[in-house]
Amino acid sequence: MRIVVGISGASGAIYGVRLLERLKSNGLAETHLIISRAGEKTLWIETGKTAADVRGLCDHWYPFEDIGCRLASGSFRTDAMVVAPCSIHTMSAIANGIGSNLLVRAADVALKEKRKLLLLIRESPFHIGHLRNMAALAEMGAIIAPPVPAFYHHPQSVMDIVDHSVDRALDLLGVADPAIRRWEGPAK
Repeated sequence: MRIVVGISGASGAIYGVRLLERLKSNGLAETHLIISRAGEKTLWIETGKTAADVRGLCDHWYPFEDIGCRLASGSFRTDAMVVAPCSIHTMSAIANGIGSNLLVRAADVALKEKRKLLLLIRESPFHIGHLRNMAALAEMGAIIAPPVPAFYHHPQSVMDIVDHSVDRALDLLGVADPAIRRWEGPAK
């Protein structure tokens, strides 16, 4: 599989990092990375990692401003795109077709080519404008998947909670990862 991973400036940069780590460690997909400028700042604040550190986790990376690169064209075949985390700013730009940077343009390409687009919306609460943009994106074929924690798997750490959301993202992207912990019902 060929997957585009976008990291925007919303809190939760660890979701994008962990997704790349999982895809790389298991050889599950060829990854193409775009990090927004705000994403680079949030990444540093929250994880102490630089954009260069995260670029080491992907197969290919592209400057945020490079709207002429191959990810900006539908003729470059990809299987899916995920924005993790996805800020309301980025989500709104995607919903309204404002392709002023590569992250938004690549998402627009995914939509127009009817490819999977998964948005891990990370900000809340939502006002009616946010919800209307989400509804519009869902109508266009995007999958809106805020990383909402679950507790039935008895997480022991923050990373357990992060991994649960990453597991869900991998499933929604169609990536078969044997490391995903699946619900088998209550313990007997």
